[in-house]
Amino acid sequence: MAVSSLPSLSRRHMLGVSTVAIGAIGTMPALAARTGAAPPVFGPADGVALLSRNENPYGPSPSALRAIDEQATKGAYYAEGGVQRLAAMIAERHGVTPDHIVIGNGSSEVLNAIGLAWKGRGPMVGPQLFWDTCALYATRQGGTLNRVAMTPDLGIDLAAMDAAVGQGAALVHICNPNNPTGKLIPGPTMAAFVRKVGPRATVLVDEAYNELTDDPAGASVVPLVKEGANLIVARTFSKIYGMAGLRIGYTISSPEKAALIRTNLMSSPNTAGLAGAIASYNDEPFLRYSKGKVVEAREMILAATKKAGLRALPSQANFVFVEVPDADRLRAAMAERNVLIRGTYGQWRNWSRVSTGRIEDVARYAAALPELVRA
Repeated sequence: MAVSSLPSLSRRHMLGVSTVAIGAIGTMPALAARTGAAPPVFGPADGVALLSRNENPYGPSPSALRAIDEQATKGAYYAEGGVQRLAAMIAERHGVTPDHIVIGNGSSEVLNAIGLAWKGRGPMVGPQLFWDTCALYATRQGGTLNRVAMTPDLGIDLAAMDAAVGQGAALVHICNPNNPTGKLIPGPTMAAFVRKVGPRATVLVDEAYNELTDDPAGASVVPLVKEGANLIVARTFSKIYGMAGLRIGYTISSPEKAALIRTNLMSSPNTAGLAGAIASYNDEPFLRYSKGKVVEAREMILAATKKAGLRALPSQANFVFVEVPDADRLRAAMAERNVLIRGTYGQWRNWSRVSTGRIEDVARYAAALPELVRA
């Protein structure tokens, strides 16, 4: 087991991508400048394949867009009624009461609120490599994060996490599937971990990509909330629903934990996001379509990496983690072709994350990969 206590640093710095990630985003205006066109205010410029941010370009759903259009005239008013309606819908699906649900401006806000609420209770524990917004936000406010080394195959070492909790941790944070690896801890394994660790520390499971897994119900630990487990589950409308820019996320936990999270929220969700979320939450035809596109693109990436002689981790999300000779060099070479992907993740300089994106954009990545990976 390897555990390290880290100081207050930005999330991008912790992942070792401060210049790389910002460079990928900053590439969009540069690419537009080549053609003399002004960069768009929202979304990628024409001709740019944006495969670096785990967005789902197949949303929002038509039902969400209609609802947003219909409710736009109510934008002058605060949206408490929408929060209550959406919380009731989520609660009904999971067989709990609405006081188990917290709605926020994207899952980032609720994760940050959790970090604030738990930071004074003791250290947090997380893997060396995960989407750590909650944890690092808390460290900037004086909290402590103890990181646990990954397994040799870049999995989350649950035994080592359990041992780290034994050192007096208050909160354990796991993403399942994990970001950026895309790897999924099987539902029964995750549930056993929650039951074992829960008596000693609160377990926070970020299930942002759950709906994109092969078996969402089987992969989730939400049912443990009804059993009284010391657990918080976070979800988002940014992934399968394709609403990243509309900022709606939520947690499912005990009413007591939910009340504590609410006291640390910074603001209320927006009308447009709530309208879209309410309209699309149970839109099964769209959800099947959206997931189908993600899976199709994911299989294209996996096939392309295999054809190029590269190794990719098995993914249950809308991105793939690929082992390459030099992640930053590949990112720069792809950017020259208007294909934006991620570069280095901290010490993992030979691993490159590519998001699924539009099918035609993934096809461009797949076509360029064999040549550029040898450059």
